Amino acid sequence: MTRDSTDTPPVGGPTLQPAPDDAREAAVSEAESLDSLEMLPVPEPAEETQSPMSALMETLPQDTLSESNSELFSHSTPSGEPPEIDPDKLDPDALKVIHRLHSHGHQAYLVGGCVRDLLLDRTPKDFDIATSAHPGEVRAIFRNCRLIGRRFRLAHIYFKGGKIIEVSTFRANPTELDASSPENGSENGEEEGSETEESQDLLITHDNVFGTAEQDARRRDFTMNGLFYDVAEGRVIDYVRGRRDLDERYIRTIGDPEIRMREDPVRILRAVRFSAKLGLDIESRTYAAMEGAVEDLPRCAPARLLEETFRLIRGGVAAPCLRLLAALDALKVLLPPVAAYFKQYGRRGRDTFYAYVEALDRRVSSGEPLDDAILLAALLVPIAQTSPIVESQDPAGRPSVAQSIEDLLAEFVQTARLPRRIAERCRLLLIAQRTLSGERRRRTGAFRRHPLFNDALIVFEISVQATGQHRDALEAWKRGELPPLKSSEGSSEGGEAPRKRRRRRRRGGRKVTAGEGAAASASASGSAEASSGGAAGDSGDSDDAGEAGDESELGDESGEDSGGDFDAGSDSDSESDEG
Repeated sequence: MTRDSTDTPPVGGPTLQPAPDDAREAAVSEAESLDSLEMLPVPEPAEETQSPMSALMETLPQDTLSESNSELFSHSTPSGEPPEIDPDKLDPDALKVIHRLHSHGHQAYLVGGCVRDLLLDRTPKDFDIATSAHPGEVRAIFRNCRLIGRRFRLAHIYFKGGKIIEVSTFRANPTELDASSPENGSENGEEEGSETEESQDLLITHDNVFGTAEQDARRRDFTMNGLFYDVAEGRVIDYVRGRRDLDERYIRTIGDPEIRMREDPVRILRAVRFSAKLGLDIESRTYAAMEGAVEDLPRCAPARLLEETFRLIRGGVAAPCLRLLAALDALKVLLPPVAAYFKQYGRRGRDTFYAYVEALDRRVSSGEPLDDAILLAALLVPIAQTSPIVESQDPAGRPSVAQSIEDLLAEFVQTARLPRRIAERCRLLLIAQRTLSGERRRRTGAFRRHPLFNDALIVFEISVQATGQHRDALEAWKRGELPPLKSSEGSSEGGEAPRKRRRRRRRGGRKVTAGEGAAASASASGSAEASSGGAAGDSGDSDDAGEAGDESELGDESGEDSGGDFDAGSDSDSESDEG
């Protein structure tokens, strides 16, 4: 059951203006600009090995360091009513930060997802704080603080164990600033016309605008994320009717859904993730706006799209998320090979793909931490298995997978800032699946010793759970044995698989000269016992060439200390060939 969205009333209050730099930031010299802060590492302990937590203890008064939340904020509100959220469910470090900001005369509230999750009786992943203090003022209050961000400065306050509390300054919607500022008026007709054309483009390109608490709530994406919690008063501050939507279990945009989705199309992915993760329905007008804004997804920063896609996969709800994205026709932008796979194989392909995704979700939900390369490889396995093997065009014999996957990984690296390390690991994990399933034979010792073997086995286990195939091979690998080759690889007339030619390994010694090599060749050709086929099989150069050609799909073997499916060539081979 769905119903139409309720538009929120217009924002009141004073005209918004860009926030000025505070005195602390203005004092920074040109040679030491704020952008340099982004290149700084996490603050290191002081010379006396002072930890971030001890730094906080020095700045916070002693009465704020109690381990009990009830000593920071009472279990009853000033009116005598119990707080709307149990203080014992709140993060003690977040409460210390709020108390410290209050003591310096600033507003500070818990905001966003933590308030939403607590009202839904869920455990928040983290606790974010919104405050009236400017970023430089926050940095002046907390010694264990670092400012990050280019478009808008955020304060990260570090605690013991690498814990971070994120503190943001109240912001306003830049579109409201553009609409309300008298300075945006034109002085002549030409300027007015150009501004009219630009106003048609709703995509937010700047949001470094400070505002009030109410303006900060209204500039957020969905009503359930616009809730603030005042821990001192023990009450939820709701400027956008988010409590109503949580009670009715709806995801609804704040304001006109068409405008909000066009402002930032990444909100499509966020709505999908919230719907799958929290079990909420998307309000009808919001869903219609999401369908219309899919065409604007390519305009978003590729790095943001990729990160939001990974967040869908990491949450253990990838299957319902990808189903909803497929219904919105968004997979053609986010994962083009998956969209092409669906189009080519139809219902059967979709069932196979989602079986893999559901197996991955079960693995993630079990609590096992999985690398991004494993997550991406598990999604692409069915596509890699149905695509024809691409012969490597690399002179070095670099292993290849399906061209669509190669193109996708290359695009992620070039445009979406995917680390090349993750892309290469994903590609090698996909290549290794053919050996794990028994389609290719490798030296089990070398294969097992490779650093990526365990990750490849995880992907293979997900594949077995999804399809039920190759279970015997999986058990054999777990026992430390080598599974038999698949019969489809070809068999002799007697029904036995042909024995693989054993690669001849030269013994160490001095390098054979040209004259000695010619003499040895003449002696071998004059032998009566050697047939022409046997001579070809015993020749080191011929056998090496045949082996390399036979393994061109997955790369050359690189001696006993490497796993040929993972490595794209090896120095040890060239060294052994040289004697």
